[in-house]
Amino acid sequence: MPKVLIVDDQYGVRSLLQLVFQEEGYQVITAVNGRDALRQVERWRPEVVIMDIKMPIMGGLEALPRIKALAPATEVIIMTAYVEAASLAEVWRLGASDFIYKPFDLEELKGKVRELLAQEEPTCRKLAP
Repeated sequence: MPKVLIVDDQYGVRSLLQLVFQEEGYQVITAVNGRDALRQVERWRPEVVIMDIKMPIMGGLEALPRIKALAPATEVIIMTAYVEAASLAEVWRLGASDFIYKPFDLEELKGKVRELLAQEEPTCRKLAP
């Protein structure tokens, strides 16, 4: 069962996404900031992290490269309500797999997670006749 880590300082966002992704059949772990996320990544090695940029203690831009250093195969989707061209370029440079604007569309976010997980599945070898 794939593991998804939800990182957001807002309880309502964490709870909503935890419920949504559990209903999708994923094991869901949550974290309240980037520092907490690093502990969870080290312990659980989630396949996907969905993380807010703006959080107290350690934000998403600071946590992102550390997560990628700990678990390079982990896919990271950045959530943000505040995006400037400079921060968006920084998100890609630091290794994010994708981003989504808040308020987000749940179907779009679920689709992004499914796409990222599908990329990790082993490819089937074609058998010669």
